[in-house]
Amino acid sequence: MLRKNPNLKTKTGGGTFAIVASRYNARYVDAMVRAAQSELKRAGAKVQIVRVPGAYEIPVVAKRLVRASRLGPRASLSAIVCLGVILRGETVHAAHIGAAVSRALMQIQLAHEIPIVHEVLLLENEGQARVRCLNPKHNRGTEAAQTALAMARVMKSLDSASAF
Repeated sequence: MLRKNPNLKTKTGGGTFAIVASRYNARYVDAMVRAAQSELKRAGAKVQIVRVPGAYEIPVVAKRLVRASRLGPRASLSAIVCLGVILRGETVHAAHIGAAVSRALMQIQLAHEIPIVHEVLLLENEGQARVRCLNPKHNRGTEAAQTALAMARVMKSLDSASAF
């Protein structure tokens, strides 16, 4: 887990971040969204939240946000935080969704060189969801936002670094 840094705002310079979050399993995802948004705003970032029906729909929206930020008049996105909760059931459907989302998010990240923070959680049961989403000490939304801020700093440093 990344440590909280009270001086984050001065180290990140704000930035513009998007949170793409599923509505499915809302109790858990909403808690991650609130935590992520709070962490990003504490760092002085601009935050756009886009909600989608389920985890499977997250990658297409992430890709559209990347394209829009590169083509539109607004500032380029520093990173995208993707949040969702997939609970395993009696079939392999959840595993298929989890694998497809993971592959798609990685492809978008590599193709467009923008950090995509993947916190679409594939969990065994609601007990695991409570620990990872509702517990303030272990909220994956907070951790996702911290990772997004850290990656934004890394990417910015690479942009401003002189050629090797």
